[in-house]
Amino acid sequence: MKHINPQVEQMTPFIVMDVLERAKELEREGVSIIHLEVGEPDFDTPACVLQAAKLSLDNQCTHYTHSLGDVQLRKEIARFYKDEYDVTVDPECIVVTSGSSPAILLALMLLCEADCEVILSNPGYACYRNFLLAVQANPVLVPLRKGMEYHMDDIRKSISSRTRAVFINSPMNPTGNLLPDSFLKEIASLGVPVISDEIYHGLVYDGKARSILEFTDKAFVVNGFSKRFAMTGFRLGYLIAPKPYMRALQTLQQNLFICAPSMAQAAGIAALREAAPDVENMCSIYNERRLYMIERLRAMGFGIDVEPMGAFYVFADARKFTKDSYQFAFRILEEAHVGVTPGIDFGTCGEGFIRFSYANSLENIKEGLDRLERFLKQL
Repeated sequence: MKHINPQVEQMTPFIVMDVLERAKELEREGVSIIHLEVGEPDFDTPACVLQAAKLSLDNQCTHYTHSLGDVQLRKEIARFYKDEYDVTVDPECIVVTSGSSPAILLALMLLCEADCEVILSNPGYACYRNFLLAVQANPVLVPLRKGMEYHMDDIRKSISSRTRAVFINSPMNPTGNLLPDSFLKEIASLGVPVISDEIYHGLVYDGKARSILEFTDKAFVVNGFSKRFAMTGFRLGYLIAPKPYMRALQTLQQNLFICAPSMAQAAGIAALREAAPDVENMCSIYNERRLYMIERLRAMGFGIDVEPMGAFYVFADARKFTKDSYQFAFRILEEAHVGVTPGIDFGTCGEGFIRFSYANSLENIKEGLDRLERFLKQL
């Protein structure tokens, strides 16, 4: 007899993957698709990272590491946080994971029990809600205000006796917004654990990304190598947590994942030590694309109240054209042959918006927006 966990049945599909999979089907049929839907760097992984990975394989470094991660990598992460944010992180307070997604899962499994609550932004990264359902917790969605701003008053009103954490993400996916220092200072003083997803740090074009650890040493930080260092396929991330939680996190890691891949960890050490010039070059190119995309989208009639300051997305108001972002995104794919992500993927408050990724060449972005402009003129 078929039985599915009710929590799993409540999970929503990751719609951007549905768009991507349909786009791949069209490409197999010979259709040229411009991909503006995927949140993945289009740059090659830095050469120093590849060399370190190859050397680790040549030297047969293909075995288990410490469950918390290679000690040298954890020391490099601690050094990085000291250099970047002037905060002191104990390497023993870091668990290296197979991408940032397991880090999120570990933090939520640690803090949550059945029917507890975790506060999330609406719109926000689509998978956060489903991670919560996986640990039998309830997402409490706080709508972002005009300009896609997260407000402390709204968060305070959402806190209850069942609240176990507040989730923040800066720069934010899908909006590209940076959370201001005043917000981070206030949220650090709430008395509720904060989980801060800092995966897009390093990809900031206006302003400076601040770590929650600059405001409190009691927070949980999720980070990784996929976005900043163009290492998505290496599946390497980490979680920084307060010392009293580390033995419990290590137990979870040992049982669920054992350790992150040894080759990927060797590559991560090289990324932190040597890849800063590559990151700087990527940021410069991303910024050129960002400015071009904002100008073109506004000229077409999309609303962009606040320009994104980080990540590689523009979250554009498309309500001039549609009330159904899901159908609209698939029409754009089928008729204009441009992949975009519907705003509904990120929550109910994302309806009517479209997320455009500029993790593609400027040439492809220009072609994609030309196709989109022709499509809109036919509506």
